[in-house]
Amino acid sequence: MNRTQGPLRRAADRLFPDGTNQYGALPAALVLLTVVTGVVDAVSYLGLDHVFVANMTGNVVFLGFALAGAANLSAGASLLAIATFMAGAWATGRLARRVADPGRLFTTATGAHAALAAAALAVALVAGHRSDGARTALTALLAVGMGMQNAVVLRLAVPDFTTTVLTRAVTGVAADPPGPATTRRLVSLAAMLTGALCGTVLQLGPGSGAALVPVVALLVFVAVATASGQSGGTSRR
Repeated sequence: MNRTQGPLRRAADRLFPDGTNQYGALPAALVLLTVVTGVVDAVSYLGLDHVFVANMTGNVVFLGFALAGAANLSAGASLLAIATFMAGAWATGRLARRVADPGRLFTTATGAHAALAAAALAVALVAGHRSDGARTALTALLAVGMGMQNAVVLRLAVPDFTTTVLTRAVTGVAADPPGPATTRRLVSLAAMLTGALCGTVLQLGPGSGAALVPVVALLVFVAVATASGQSGGTSRR
């Protein structure tokens, strides 16, 4: 276990107390990816034609609104986000056929996601987000990365950490008795809220380029931190 992964593993053990953590450092890593989701959806909704690059439920609803003639919504932008998200998920599915170890799959997919986010950061710094071409490129790059993230998280199936969909987390907090699962769900909600707040402040202030810097940094950190645990530290034991 490297120095970077150690704190993640200790945090993960607190999320699954009493020796119940079967997932190594993954739960804590997924909390950081939930922060990433909040940031990128703030960037995409506020800066890219009111679409989400992570929340596909929202895009399907927005598509219906746009087709019905609602103002300030773009059917084309919603379709682009959905299609490129699916492309990222498809690519991860193909990768999973070649990479059997879940820890290695997670690290590889997160590294690829970091590269896509870095490309989006370069676009934002060079071209901004106001031209049609820049918005299209940013939407596609970010949505492909989020599709990859969601596909690998779906395969890992760590309880209470989907990194994107929080409807079940909110339902569980209200419906289930308090316990470790409640803590995990509240941590997920707090992580998403933190990401959305930080992303909004940066998007409305310095702009998309500044908002994407922490996204790239978090993705690189998670990829590096989990790399040494591919044989056991980030996979089920």
